[in-house]
Amino acid sequence: MNQEAQPDAPLLLQTRDAHGVVTLTLNRPRQFNALSEAMLDALQRALEAIAVDESVRVVILGGAGPAFCAGHDLKEMRAAPSLTYYQTLFAQCSRLMLTIQRLPQPVIARVHGLATAAGCQLVAMCDLAVAADVARFAVSGINYGLFCATPSVALGRNVSRKQAMEMLLTGEFIDANTARERGLVNRVVSLDKLDDELGALARTICAKPAVAVAAGKGLFYRQLETGIEAAYQLAGQTMACNMMAGDALEGVQAFIEKRPPHWSRD
Repeated sequence: MNQEAQPDAPLLLQTRDAHGVVTLTLNRPRQFNALSEAMLDALQRALEAIAVDESVRVVILGGAGPAFCAGHDLKEMRAAPSLTYYQTLFAQCSRLMLTIQRLPQPVIARVHGLATAAGCQLVAMCDLAVAADVARFAVSGINYGLFCATPSVALGRNVSRKQAMEMLLTGEFIDANTARERGLVNRVVSLDKLDDELGALARTICAKPAVAVAAGKGLFYRQLETGIEAAYQLAGQTMACNMMAGDALEGVQAFIEKRPPHWSRD
């Protein structure tokens, strides 16, 4: 990842490979990719465009420079101390986090370095996360008199309640392997193997039918927020609709005929 960004460089870099994998890179390396209002807006617009682009199969979210993301831009926040401003800012950030979850395509966090406060929240909101063994994670607002309330929503849906509360109340860092053990990230590899691991994971997902991936992702998060009876109703309806899709019918037929499936996008 780029270590230095020019003053007029875009806040968000975007690349796409032949498999339909789009990589979005937060590009404020000198500010540790802090989520300024402009950065939040750039990421929001990029994700909204990706949501309606059927050629995109997977999104990888990373950061330029030494950090993944250090959270909100505290200098920008301190410059406009009003309740209305803060309410608007946190609503903007929450909208972004929900956009990631509601995106039809899976989003994988590429965590090569520091991920703190809203940066840790960003990791938690991604569907998957792969971290370098040098990465570190914290929700450290408490150290500055600010409980990380909005990050706690995502964190508490990834790790156990007591582990989340320990991080939130102490502001202490955990390393990548601890993050994996607690469920915050999926895989931990050495920094030099991070992109290879991400590429392999993304291509595995790209090889699956897009309709099943999108339907499954949407159902997974909806059912988590309901009671078990409603969850099964949602899941059953989703599977019934999924079974009517051409790729599902082809996949079952391929299993019966003991041959590889031929997906509609092959």
